[in-house]
Amino acid sequence: MTTSDVIVIGGGVIGLTAAVGLAESGRAVRVVSRDPALDTASAVAGGLCWPYRVRPEERAVAWSVRSLHVLAELAACPAETGVRMVPGTVAEAGDGPDGWHAAVPGLRRATPDELPRGFGQGWRARMPLVDMPTHLRYLEQRLAAAGGTLQRRPFTSLAEAAREAGTVVNCSGLGARDLVPDVAVRPVQGQVVIAENPGVEEWFVAAGGHAETLTYILPQPYGVVLGGTAREGAWSREPDPATARAIVERCALVHPKLAHARVLAHRVGLRPARAAVRLEAERLPDGALCVHNYGHGGAGVTVAWGCADEVLRLTADTAP
Repeated sequence: MTTSDVIVIGGGVIGLTAAVGLAESGRAVRVVSRDPALDTASAVAGGLCWPYRVRPEERAVAWSVRSLHVLAELAACPAETGVRMVPGTVAEAGDGPDGWHAAVPGLRRATPDELPRGFGQGWRARMPLVDMPTHLRYLEQRLAAAGGTLQRRPFTSLAEAAREAGTVVNCSGLGARDLVPDVAVRPVQGQVVIAENPGVEEWFVAAGGHAETLTYILPQPYGVVLGGTAREGAWSREPDPATARAIVERCALVHPKLAHARVLAHRVGLRPARAAVRLEAERLPDGALCVHNYGHGGAGVTVAWGCADEVLRLTADTAP
């Protein structure tokens, strides 16, 4: 059995980003994940850098601001990193600005002519939009370049991982329900439609509060991502045809040409939601350090780099 200085459990964007930060700081890192990155919920994500369904708010804003700056830098090489800076609109009811609104460079109120019919107010900004499959491959390559390794197998307990490393970073997402175990982690199902892009150049999001139906349109190199849903406690990963039709209809109210765009794929992912992200360190019974980093809901790519910085600090501050 191979051993590592640090084992990171979880091969999605949260786990890979934390692993990159640790490996580039000089730690010997092994990422252990049951599923390949492209089979995780991260691969289904639309990829817009904007905090959504993540608490606690103050910490989430700080993590998001850090990630915003990192992703903006990565956008200099979009083909390699999967990150582009794209203008767009968030339609919402809140008056703001909150901590996030105040931190986003160039964020401004949308004028009435910049809003689709039926939306009374919103915000305009140029934000990172991430092609998640490309970005996940980039993170794996960056990890390898820093000396980190990847292994595909499940752990049945944190104690099992601790037998192989002095530090365990638990980025198991929804898997934390069984691994920790933590029944406070629950799925929020998201369904999207991937369609041929009929000429959409900007992103659009209307996602207020805890509604089960959302409207978002995210142009990606492989097509346009149309969303979506946010169904609490739904475990199915099978796309529902009626839901898909409703998604296309909502998006076509914003861009009518989407009504006739050829559908390329249907995807469903389960966001790992929790009342608050668990990002903290504890000692396991055998003395190994465990840093928990899970429960990011629909904001994985948005908070990943900020959370990775905190993981790095916690592993340094509490190491023996």
